[in-house]
Amino acid sequence: MAKGDRRIVIAGAGSIGCYAGGCLALAGRKVILLARPRIEAALRQGGLRVSDLEGRDRRLEPQALAVTTDPTAAFPEADVILVTVKSGATREMAALIAAHAPPDAVVVSLQNGIDNADRLRTGISGRTVLAGMVPFNVVQSAEGELPLRVHRASDGKVVIEDSDAGLISLLGVEGFRIEAHADMKAVLWGKLLMNLNNALVALSGLPLASELADRRWRLILAGQIDEALQAMKASGIEPARIAGLRPALLPIVLRLPDWLFRLLARRMLAIDPEARSSMWDDLQRGRPTEIGDLQGAVLRLAQEAGTPAPTVRRIIALVREAEAAGSGSPCFSADQVAAPEARRV
Repeated sequence: MAKGDRRIVIAGAGSIGCYAGGCLALAGRKVILLARPRIEAALRQGGLRVSDLEGRDRRLEPQALAVTTDPTAAFPEADVILVTVKSGATREMAALIAAHAPPDAVVVSLQNGIDNADRLRTGISGRTVLAGMVPFNVVQSAEGELPLRVHRASDGKVVIEDSDAGLISLLGVEGFRIEAHADMKAVLWGKLLMNLNNALVALSGLPLASELADRRWRLILAGQIDEALQAMKASGIEPARIAGLRPALLPIVLRLPDWLFRLLARRMLAIDPEARSSMWDDLQRGRPTEIGDLQGAVLRLAQEAGTPAPTVRRIIALVREAEAAGSGSPCFSADQVAAPEARRV
């Protein structure tokens, strides 16, 4: 089947999903966006604006978009399904795919966390399910702004599990680069190390670039990564390189003085000045966060391995408190967030 004839369903068209689907549609791919009612209404009314860190700024008019809230309309003719829902909705999405998608549709998890591809495989047994990793941040425009804008605020190639070259060619388009990797477990654990910062952005309310530029916040991130690496080592897990660095070097680089960090970590700081994390966005919108699939994955691994994780445990507790309060980001200072052990660094 020719590239232009394969139907791609974006299962969960939020920020990442709309960005991926927008890039694919702009490249002439047949794309259906399965979205929540708020997103569907915005796209039908004003279309979609897709921009990125390199300066691209492109637009799809409403009539150029296929968008629905109905899985029975989205899935029946799918050839490829990109799952971009939050981790908490993975099992529900798997059930919808199992009920409505063709048995030969290829399913790709483009989600945060470690276990989502396995959850999909459990829910849609016998189907082809590939793990994937999205390395960049996507910022969504404020509610009510039209057209809905999704802006890729950092760089990097999407990585998916080794598959046929045709899938890479189908999905790799302008603004949305794709590469295959043979060891997705290492890639996902490596990505998780940097995703531990999502909670710090959510708790601080700071833009990602500002938060990373402040050594006080980096010390907390370094503490979490130390705990994660210790648990991984005890469990025989070797995470992949992140931002060109060996994982063992990340805590060392993060603890450098601000001026030296800015000099050596330019790639890590190549971020749009207004970018924040999806966890910050979840708190702002009163939605459950993915803390249980990020810090929670590290804590579970540490408990199984018998290694300490006090900083990770504290971050989980603070995010849970913010979720329960329902008032958005608590805008904590680094001193308020740091565990007593971290304050002595």
